[in-house]
Amino acid sequence: MVRELGPWLIGGGIVLLVAGFLAWSGALSWLGNLPGDIRITTENARIYIPITSMLLVSVVLNVVIWLLLWLFHR
Repeated sequence: MVRELGPWLIGGGIVLLVAGFLAWSGALSWLGNLPGDIRITTENARIYIPITSMLLVSVVLNVVIWLLLWLFHR
């Protein structure tokens, strides 16, 4: 069981490393500024609800996971 988990942990670490580098370099600066992301600013509060960004991330992650499962269960 542990040997089967090892490659998944390494792959997840590589994905997190690449995502962190993209966020740090500014390549993902558009994420969170999409049409449909709600921003409400008043004197006392700031409210930010990234609806479109959450939907986009969810769809991309679902497609990636579906493709990985499809490839490994062939």
